[in-house]
Amino acid sequence: MRQAVFLIQTNDRIGLLAEISNFFYSRNCNILQCRQYTDIRENKYFMRVAVDLNAAMTCRELESEFEALAAELKLTTYQVFHSGVRQNMAVMVSKTSHCLYDLLVHAEEGDLDCRIPLIISNHPDLEPVADRFRVPFFCLPIVNGDKAAQEARILELLEHHRIDLVVMARYMQILSDDFISRYPQRIINIHHAFLPAFQGGNPYERAWERGVKMIGATAHYATAELDEGPIIEQDVERITHEKDPDDLKQIGKDIERRVLTRAVRAHLEHRVICSGRRTIVFSR
Repeated sequence: MRQAVFLIQTNDRIGLLAEISNFFYSRNCNILQCRQYTDIRENKYFMRVAVDLNAAMTCRELESEFEALAAELKLTTYQVFHSGVRQNMAVMVSKTSHCLYDLLVHAEEGDLDCRIPLIISNHPDLEPVADRFRVPFFCLPIVNGDKAAQEARILELLEHHRIDLVVMARYMQILSDDFISRYPQRIINIHHAFLPAFQGGNPYERAWERGVKMIGATAHYATAELDEGPIIEQDVERITHEKDPDDLKQIGKDIERRVLTRAVRAHLEHRVICSGRRTIVFSR
């Protein structure tokens, strides 16, 4: 089957679902899945529709005809993605391996529909992990504090490998605004959900000192506003006084890896629509 996924957002009004559905029906395109959501407070309509193209229509013809419909319906924005086009994903890491391992395993087993042509790090520690999965590893440290030069080299690699998505799998550097602007809504970051209460180093030690009863992790799109990008996925676990800082850290690592992988999967499956500082994440 030749499939296409349409992500649509626009101002809400009566008849949108019927008109969009009829568009595909009239072109003999079978609707395989349809998810929709109406934000009543802001009067916005969001839709994800996956269709099977009919044999007589090309992808370009369908997109061209939908463009005319979008103009007629005054759709605010929409995106179209076609099956068979696997995205290239770059993983950026520092010294911590749990998120990297999880992404590599799920990609190898086909749970993440992507290619991982390279892993980039500012430290050499995780090269053996890359070697184990036969993924090229590039160690690009920041030399003499020249972060701009390091980022320029990273951007060269990303462009050379035609990267569609960048995943910061515990990459412990802040990306510049210029870097982020090159990949809008295409850089996913993971961090513990203690922010902003326990920023900086040793958050689990300080969380234990405060007697926290819940820990978790947040995956979000990176933006110029540090750690304030649209949230894609979150998870938490309740804890008790019996857990020491090492226990908290291990639990936190488990949450981080599964939250990041779920966020990456949602992005790769074209289930995420950004609306301002929020995301609409449709179910599978």
